[in-house]
Amino acid sequence: MVGLGRMGTNMARRLAGAGVPVHGVDPDAGARAALADTPGITTHATLEAAVAALPAPRTVWLMLPAGSVTQAALDKLLNCLVPGDLVVDGGNADHRDSRRRAEALAARGLHFADCGVSGGIWGLEAGYCLMFGAAAEEAPRVAALARLLAPSPDSGWLHCGPPGAGHFVKMIHNGIEYAAMQAYAEGFALLEGSEYGLDLAAVGETWRYGSVIRSWLLDLTVAALAEPGALDAVQPYVADSGEGRWTVEEAIRQRTPVPAIALALMSRFDSQGRADTANRLLALMRKGFGGHPVRTE
Repeated sequence: MVGLGRMGTNMARRLAGAGVPVHGVDPDAGARAALADTPGITTHATLEAAVAALPAPRTVWLMLPAGSVTQAALDKLLNCLVPGDLVVDGGNADHRDSRRRAEALAARGLHFADCGVSGGIWGLEAGYCLMFGAAAEEAPRVAALARLLAPSPDSGWLHCGPPGAGHFVKMIHNGIEYAAMQAYAEGFALLEGSEYGLDLAAVGETWRYGSVIRSWLLDLTVAALAEPGALDAVQPYVADSGEGRWTVEEAIRQRTPVPAIALALMSRFDSQGRADTANRLLALMRKGFGGHPVRTE
């Protein structure tokens, strides 16, 4: 397991708890220390040390940020692994990168699988949802681990197709997540803006039982609203980590309309201050044609 952030650490613990020996890698001493006393897990500061400790054929599972960090790890692994070894990318990579990486590793006799992982910080107890892409002959190796990481051996994981398919399915999953989160956020904003003095947490708690819109996202929303001053303590800035953008790009490529997902992505850009220039220009236009006043900072 390469990358001992919170999700990688919990995945390592879940595998070790199921009897799978895990060698964890992270350059951060604190991340390694967090697993120091966990039975079944040995930690290493470098990829080279971890690979050397594993018997062939090896399975190396990456839990790293998409892009240059993952690519740097793969470049190092090319000098450590031998034909027959398998690399699983469990980060949220672009599915096009995953296809390219599978081809590059295959040219060296190495195997590659891309695995979208959902479940966040709760996966250690509840299990993870796993969507992986791999060649048919390599799928059983990934499935053996997926059965241990998923909520149950027979549910919550899927071999989606060839390399790239897993990250593609996870990309669409996250696009749906953007839109669902946006709908909840807008609905609760309307509740707060009403003249009825509504208790938002109480309304959400009621919706959790029997309602058509009950979900885990609603559970998390209600838990947040139940904390006094929770909304006031948070800046109105929402990050986007890439999957929403890739989903909208794919929709454009397919010419498949996804207005809810696209608008949810635009709302995140707005929260990041990306609409400030346009809004200033709108105010200046109104001043220009109608003499309307503008607010100055």
